[in-house]
Amino acid sequence: MGPYWGIDLGGTKIEGVILESTDSRSPLCRIRVDTEADRGYRHILSRIQLLVQKMASETGIAPRAIGLAHPGAVEPDTHLLKNSNPVCMNGQPLIEDLQSLLGVSVAHANDANCFALAEATLGAGKGSRVVFGVILGTGTGGGVVVDGKVISGRHGIGGEWGHNVLQPDSSEQCYCGKRGCVEMVLAGPKLEAFYERRSGERLKLSKIRERALSGDDADAIATIDRLCSEFGKAIAVVLNILDPDIVVLGGGVSNIPELYTRGVEAIRPWIFNDGRVHTQIVQHQLGDSAGVFGAALLTAKEGV
Repeated sequence: MGPYWGIDLGGTKIEGVILESTDSRSPLCRIRVDTEADRGYRHILSRIQLLVQKMASETGIAPRAIGLAHPGAVEPDTHLLKNSNPVCMNGQPLIEDLQSLLGVSVAHANDANCFALAEATLGAGKGSRVVFGVILGTGTGGGVVVDGKVISGRHGIGGEWGHNVLQPDSSEQCYCGKRGCVEMVLAGPKLEAFYERRSGERLKLSKIRERALSGDDADAIATIDRLCSEFGKAIAVVLNILDPDIVVLGGGVSNIPELYTRGVEAIRPWIFNDGRVHTQIVQHQLGDSAGVFGAALLTAKEGV
């Protein structure tokens, strides 16, 4: 039973919503505060506490439980956060500390999982049984939702598609320690850097696409070719293992229309299905609401 509280903890902002029901896209309230991560872990906790106080004051509603979307993953054995940016949260018992500070239960998942849950429940994946959500932005990531439930996995890294290796001979190392992983190839800044290495000019990906469409810029054409071909190869791995009903793309790179045509075609050589791709590959519907809506939905889906 609602209302459902959700908080999306990011590196620069913390956002909170209260949803009246699990099929509502119109929150009872929506508030943001700056994270101020440079002031350390304890300060981030105090900012979350301030946000909760603001939400309660605005609505007159006290939370019974809170859902949290966070960067990184919580290690199931130690309950400590890992792979997080801001790095000051790594190695910290974030969920336990928040439950103690706020006095309520906290359901949690990483931000990509919350994106996938929101799109599976309220957005582009609504009605689909198996949904894979993809973040293609400054970084890359993914989340798996089956029958409305997030699949976190034994190590807490379920859906972490962004750190599968695509190009093992790459000279550039990711923060994850690997070379040539999906993030190093398909993240927006990496595509822009690829174009810059070839052309000597730094441009946003949207502008690179414009130049590719003009047909006059070979380096821009090569960049969009790289995006589409490597996307197809990377997503085929997911289709071969998970075989989802739908793949929902989010993040800034998802705005490149060629992903939904040439990118889908590029799956065909790699899929274990005689080159046939029946999986829907679609763009998100919820925009920047997906993370925080997904956080709120966690409390309903996990029965907290």
